Amino acid sequence: MALNLVVKVHPVVLFQIVDAYERRNADSHRVIGTLLGTSDKGVVEVTNCFCVPHKEHADQVEAELNYAMDVYELNRRVNSSENIVGWWATGNEVTNHSSVIHEYYSRECREPVHVTLDTSLAGARMGLRAYVCVPLGVPRGKQGVMFTPIDVTLICYEPEIVGLQLCQKTMAPNGRSRQVQPMLDLAQVAEAAAKLSGLLDQVLQYVEDVLADRVAPHNAAGRQLLELAHSLPSLAADALSAAFASSVKDLLMVVTLAQLIKTQLQLNEKLTLLTSQ
Repeated sequence: MALNLVVKVHPVVLFQIVDAYERRNADSHRVIGTLLGTSDKGVVEVTNCFCVPHKEHADQVEAELNYAMDVYELNRRVNSSENIVGWWATGNEVTNHSSVIHEYYSRECREPVHVTLDTSLAGARMGLRAYVCVPLGVPRGKQGVMFTPIDVTLICYEPEIVGLQLCQKTMAPNGRSRQVQPMLDLAQVAEAAAKLSGLLDQVLQYVEDVLADRVAPHNAAGRQLLELAHSLPSLAADALSAAFASSVKDLLMVVTLAQLIKTQLQLNEKLTLLTSQ
């Protein structure tokens, strides 16, 4: 059933929606677009999207549907696993024109979802909501539809987490933005190791406090710690250290090869420019 759907949105989708809103025409108050992703076993995972130019009038909506299908077909050539799963719109509410737009997407996919992103920052938050369209009415009577909210969460791939962490560093303590540069691979490893060490210290302190009866034990935390302990490989300290050192050497080799390839490409580009003159 559509009401049991769960929508999982990736951060890149939110960035694309905000970018489309910032690039909108001066007379446009709302931006809409197509959601791409996968739908399986009641979970809709939105991994990509694009904007669809449109105009809203008092009694009708004009959308460039041919442009939308062309962009979708081009995206299918790059990523054939991404299908149309619904549509998005900026704003914090469902408008009168939403049912008309949703009817079009109902012909493009089964049980499309509608996602709204509040780019006006009402309540100092960028509200994210998801809806499904549920038919209403009585038999042999007037029929209608209603947009019903469903669960929506954010989900990230590991590379996306790295990007989000870098974006967080652009915010200075005084609230102003600042420019940051991506760290080198070894610097990222050092920072991740420092964070991991700090988290391990917190876990050890919690366990010691529980054993000393300074903190009440928590069953869920205990189960998670047990799963964490069982997930560790059964290796001696020396073997684990040797394996980590080997991984670092592999990382250094990859970095060195990447730098060599980059230098070779730059040299080839300069030689090509010299021979073409």
